Amino acid sequence: MAKNKIVVKDLNLWYGDKHALHGLDIEIHKNKITALIGPSGCGKSTFLRCLNRMNDLISSVKIEGNVVIDGKNIYDKDVDEVSVRKRIGMVFQQPNPFPKSIYENVAYAPLKHGIVKKGKECDDLVESSLRSAGIWEEVKNILKEPGTGLSGGQQQRLCIARTIAVKPDVILMDEPTSALDPISTEKIEALMLELKKDYTIVIVTHNMQQASRVADMTAFFHLGDLIEYDETENIFLNPKQKKTEDYITGRFG
Repeated sequence: MAKNKIVVKDLNLWYGDKHALHGLDIEIHKNKITALIGPSGCGKSTFLRCLNRMNDLISSVKIEGNVVIDGKNIYDKDVDEVSVRKRIGMVFQQPNPFPKSIYENVAYAPLKHGIVKKGKECDDLVESSLRSAGIWEEVKNILKEPGTGLSGGQQQRLCIARTIAVKPDVILMDEPTSALDPISTEKIEALMLELKKDYTIVIVTHNMQQASRVADMTAFFHLGDLIEYDETENIFLNPKQKKTEDYITGRFG
């Protein structure tokens, strides 16, 4: 039986008067890749941002329900949202390296949070994070160069290295390859499969082939509802809900 990393119970979210997520219940398994699929505007990214309290940054948002990670509800009053975001890393659709050197992109947060000290300890963390993100060999001789000078695919792997460097438990990815070419996409997908040995990964993707290639579990969202959640193979080959089948086969979306 897969061990649950995240248990979501009766999660509702409103943007002002708009009820955007309706009573979601989902259990996300440890060291697995879970893909969130569905048409644009169905609540996938909104749900993803509930998992690290990014929606707290939007003043009109109201959230009810529980998001329990390792036995603790991250919406409890005694939980600091900044510490939540440290434990639950986020990789965005557009690569967004800091306007700093490649080295500083990875070292900045670990130094700031006191995870490492300057010098060899930090150097080792930067190297191990870049290695884990599959980009060390490409950048090891240009660590002082700006991260913004890398190609799109390299920038995205640098952002993944930056996320790994603070030693999160969970990595959230919001369409991490939608801005990338096929070769870079292939590298990121291979990287995800490698990273799930150490991390629990939740990915929003519009690319159903990508979900079928990398995800262990797939959740299909439609208009703020979780329609179906199952092993990826079942979702794509034997969906239980007609709406899931219609979306998978391209009848809408």
